[in-house]
Amino acid sequence: MSGQVIALTARDFETDQEVRWCPGCGDYAILKSVRRVLAQLGRRREDTVFVSGIGCAARFPYYVDTYGFHSIHGRAPSLATGIKLANPALDVWVVGGDADFLAIGGNHLLHVLRRNVDLNLVLVNNAIYGLTKGQASPTSSVGTRSPSSPAGTFDAPMNPAALALGAGGSFVARSADMLQDHLPETLLRASAYRGAAFVEVLQNCIVYNDNAFGDLTRKAARAEKTVQVRHGEPMLFGANGERGLVYEPWQGTFRITENVAEATLHDETNPALAMALARLVDDALPMPLGVFYAVPRPHYVAALEANAPQQPLTRGEFKDILRTGSWRA
Repeated sequence: MSGQVIALTARDFETDQEVRWCPGCGDYAILKSVRRVLAQLGRRREDTVFVSGIGCAARFPYYVDTYGFHSIHGRAPSLATGIKLANPALDVWVVGGDADFLAIGGNHLLHVLRRNVDLNLVLVNNAIYGLTKGQASPTSSVGTRSPSSPAGTFDAPMNPAALALGAGGSFVARSADMLQDHLPETLLRASAYRGAAFVEVLQNCIVYNDNAFGDLTRKAARAEKTVQVRHGEPMLFGANGERGLVYEPWQGTFRITENVAEATLHDETNPALAMALARLVDDALPMPLGVFYAVPRPHYVAALEANAPQQPLTRGEFKDILRTGSWRA
């Protein structure tokens, strides 16, 4: 029965396919987290679908024992929308890289977010084209040297979380590949949200863009370099949570405080705070991770069902629509 909760383990979602990423690729850690989350959700494997486009991250449908569809570059969100409309009971996940989601697929991503289609959107961001041998991607830092930018790219990089918020995303989060407590927690939050749940996952491409995110995910440095935000809790960081971030809304900026009682409480319903967190890219300040924004709003499948005609259109009604463009409800 669709929606039935059953006892599963992460191993139940392994396939007979050899996982073929480069040794040391962050995708291995993301795959591990995804399998753990699927086991915790306890849904039958046949009630779950993974859809991907093209790229290293697009191999996910081969490595997760559910239904899956390996589509074409950038079009996974549109295909996933069709799957969700055809069978709203399915749990549909869309996995793609920064190039897949933001370059050729940028337009498709924007409309999935504004329509609030009930999908789990996992953007694996390594700030490079990995599969096609290291060209600069929409999220590559200024100065990135690559086959497509041998002198260093001069394009301003896109900010995936900020883009998702600007497109009307109502669930926007960020995590990182090596955070094996934080990433599953974030994906579980996304899976529980009814609508387009967007999660950016910072991922290390050890071959073409190693250390792209510096020390953000290294054990020895992550406590100082990241701040994990949770709704209603103060924004603290450091090995013992001894420092905090203070949000200054009149400027839309942050400052560090040694007085933890002064640290700002995270409010994931505040759109201005969410955008400020998404846009916080400053070597002097920690990188925010967590659910930046989460507010309920009607999702696309429910809206479509509410606005669909109660009875099938007659031949005459269909002709009227074609001829006049009007729908006689």
